[in-house]
Amino acid sequence: MVGHPVTHSPATPLPPPQECRRLREAGSLTQDQLAAWVGVSRATVRDWETGRRTPRGRSREAYVRLLSRLAEETAGQTRAGTAAATGRQTEVPPVEPQPAPALTPDQAFDILYKFCVPALVRQTYVLTGRRDLARESVERAFRLAWEQWPEVARDRDPAGWVRAAAYDCALSPWNRFRLRRRFPEPPLADPADRALMDVLLRLPPSYRRTLLLYDGLGFDLPETAAETEASTPATANRLLHAREIVAARLPELSDPEVLHQRLALLASTERLRTAEPRTVRWGCERRARFRTHAAVAFTAVLIGVTALTLRTAPTHYEAPVAPGETVRGVPPRVAPGPLSAEELQLRAKLRQEWRRGPERLAPLAR
Repeated sequence: MVGHPVTHSPATPLPPPQECRRLREAGSLTQDQLAAWVGVSRATVRDWETGRRTPRGRSREAYVRLLSRLAEETAGQTRAGTAAATGRQTEVPPVEPQPAPALTPDQAFDILYKFCVPALVRQTYVLTGRRDLARESVERAFRLAWEQWPEVARDRDPAGWVRAAAYDCALSPWNRFRLRRRFPEPPLADPADRALMDVLLRLPPSYRRTLLLYDGLGFDLPETAAETEASTPATANRLLHAREIVAARLPELSDPEVLHQRLALLASTERLRTAEPRTVRWGCERRARFRTHAAVAFTAVLIGVTALTLRTAPTHYEAPVAPGETVRGVPPRVAPGPLSAEELQLRAKLRQEWRRGPERLAPLAR
C-alpha cells in the first residue's frame, strides 16, 4: 500500500483524491492539521480529497511537498517493518528501482487490517456505544471481506467496503436480542464525553451514521449518501435533523467545526484491542470448513432418505375401498366398532337367557 510518487514539478499530476486522503490518514494527520500546514480551510482540504476542487498556485506546491513527505515516510515505515520482521538491517543500494513484487492475498489482507482496524473500531464504538459490539462488528466485517477477498481486493476503496460492512453489522436490529445487551456498559470518564455519547445513542441509527460520516470523518454529502445508500436530499435532511437534536441538548456543539472536533476526541479516547489478522483469517477459514462439512453431511442424509423412500415406497396403485351403499332397501353392512348402550343391554340379556332360552323354543323331554 505504498503511495504513488509525488514530485515538486507542477507538470506532474497529483495522486487521485482517495490516495491523497490515504496518505494523510497514514501520516496520522487530521484535515484541520493539514489545512493549517498548507494554509487553507478544512472545507478546502475536504474538497481536494473528494475531487470537487483541485489545488492551484502556492497551495498546490505546499500540498505536493507534504504529500511527498508523507509518501516517503510511509515507504520508510514499510521498509523498516520488513527489516524488523526479518531481523536484518535493510540497506537500499544505489540501483535503479525494481517493480515491487505482487503481494499474496494473506499479506494484502493483513496490511488492510492493520491500516483500518485502529480507527475503525473507535468509530464503531462511537456509533454503538458498546466496546464489545464494536470489536465484534469490525472483526465480522473483516471476516466477510476475507470470504469475498477477490471482490474486495478489486474494489476501488477496500477500506470503504470494510467500513460499510462494519457499520451494517454494528447497527443490525438483531443486536437487540444479544444477551450482553442486558449488562450496562461502563461509562466514559469525562462527563462531557458521556453527555455527547448519550445524545448520539438517542439519535436514530441512520441519523447517527450520517452524522458520524459527515461531521466525524469529514465526508462530503454525495459520499455520505452513497455509503448510507440514501439519496442526497434525504442525507441532507438526516444531517440537519441530527445537528438540531445535538444542538438542542448540547448548545455548545451547535457549530459544526466544534462538533467535528468533539467527535474526533470522543473517537480517540478509547483504546480497544482487537484480534490479530491471522486469527481473523483462521476463524473465517474454520467457519468455511464447518459450513462445507455441514453441507456435505446434509447432502448425504438427504440422499439416504431419498434412497430409503424409493426402496420402501409402493410400486403400484391400490384403489381405496369404496364406502357401502344401500341396495334395494338393504342397508350396507356396518364395519365392526364399539357397541351402543342399547346393543350392550341386548347382548347382556341374550347371554343370561342363552341356556334355557324362551319357553316356546325349549325342547321337552318325553
